[in-house]
Amino acid sequence: MIETLEKQSGRVLGILRIMTGLLFLAHGTQKILNFPAPPEWELVAFSMPWIAGIMELIGGSLIVLGLFTRPVAFLLSGLMASAYFIAHAPQNFYPILNGGDAAILYCFVFLYFVFSGPGRWSFDAKLGRG
Repeated sequence: MIETLEKQSGRVLGILRIMTGLLFLAHGTQKILNFPAPPEWELVAFSMPWIAGIMELIGGSLIVLGLFTRPVAFLLSGLMASAYFIAHAPQNFYPILNGGDAAILYCFVFLYFVFSGPGRWSFDAKLGRG
């Protein structure tokens, strides 16, 4: 049974990458494209939230495609670490209370992609960079 599961690990890694990218991309579309709903605050061009939104939009798209996965994941992991410590941690020590649990999870999933690569079904794998 373990062998059967291990044979599927590349596919499941690809699915994890695609789903993580799609969920992350939604944060960027909300901030930059006001879809599916505009953010609860007014977004000012070239502000930190605006830059984060651009990184979420472009980075999330590249993660979904599996293109430049390792360097993009490294940047996004850093983005999420800084988002946690700048926006969430000052509100409360506990992540569940400060709303930063998703930022922490994204940070470590992206960090995992830095080391694991994109998995199957990626442009990086097609180009021999997987």
